Amino acid sequence: MGLCYGLNMARSKSKKVLDLFCGAGGLALGFKSAGFETIAGIDSDEMCLKTFAHNFPGAKIFLEDLSKISSETKKFLATLKGKVDVIVGGPPCQGFSIAGKRLINDPRNSLYRHYIGIVKAIKPTYVVIENVPTIRTLGGGKIAQAIIEDLSQLGYNVNVTTVNASDYGVPQNRRRTFFIARLRARPINFPSLPMAKKKLTTKDALSDLPLIDNHFDDVPIPYSIGTKNDYQKRMRKGSRKIFNHWVVAHTEKTKSIISMVPDGGNYKDLPKRLQSTRRVNIAWTRMASDLPSFTIDAGHNHHFHYKANRVPTVRECARIQSFPDTFVFLGNKTSQYRQVGNAVPPILAEMLANEIMRDLA
Repeated sequence: MGLCYGLNMARSKSKKVLDLFCGAGGLALGFKSAGFETIAGIDSDEMCLKTFAHNFPGAKIFLEDLSKISSETKKFLATLKGKVDVIVGGPPCQGFSIAGKRLINDPRNSLYRHYIGIVKAIKPTYVVIENVPTIRTLGGGKIAQAIIEDLSQLGYNVNVTTVNASDYGVPQNRRRTFFIARLRARPINFPSLPMAKKKLTTKDALSDLPLIDNHFDDVPIPYSIGTKNDYQKRMRKGSRKIFNHWVVAHTEKTKSIISMVPDGGNYKDLPKRLQSTRRVNIAWTRMASDLPSFTIDAGHNHHFHYKANRVPTVRECARIQSFPDTFVFLGNKTSQYRQVGNAVPPILAEMLANEIMRDLA
């Protein structure tokens, strides 16, 4: 089902992006920051699309499973042939992730073929596919090789690279693989690493946000202190209030156990009698204030703020993912956490988008 928000491609000369498996819009936001226009987002998650529409009011949205695409969406996509500069997207990674069973025959692993089908129909100049690093080794590398071969048969040359977001100004150790393909020419690669400098830490990202403990409603609150570094200034630019900064209601027992874990600690720092209360190896893990955050995922049940005795709020997770405070997530708390955790860090996407924009100029 598509909803139109004032799209007018005829007048605009800007470089255009189509976002497949768009989620909340991390990739799209990075490309927007580099000067691209996002013309549409397609996803099967309704709440993700509501967030996407809210933050990209000029784009069309389509609530679609790409394996069962509707006639309405097919008609729209047919109008885009020769009019899209870049198609971006991150096919669902559950079948590839180290957190899953990594089955070569997982049906979710075939969704990229529907992505490729849209690329074939539209023929953009650039194609970007993002996924978890294990996509390169799953099934002996068969999935990655299939993606490269499928794009090559369509006339694309492909570079594949794996990067860590913390090397590119994101306060999070998040490794991701990018397939970067250019039609009939050698593609750019991910930009070279910046000169050695101190990586951003969780404290760098979060220390200006109020350490709330009992704000349980998704109601924006004011900033209580000023910014402390350039990253915080960038995150707060244009924002007057803090959205999505609401806490999970922990029991007193849970908060008591969290309080025993030091900055950067985990279950091993607890008394023996409490170490097995959560039977996963990441249990009771507290962020380290002086290091980049561990990878923000879609669950957030076992990771805790470096100082507060609770899991990070949605806004704190969004800060670690490099979403600015003006980017508002819609839906219930569980959905908001999932939207943030499944996204591509916008600053990381922007680094790649800048390179592509220069190549297209």
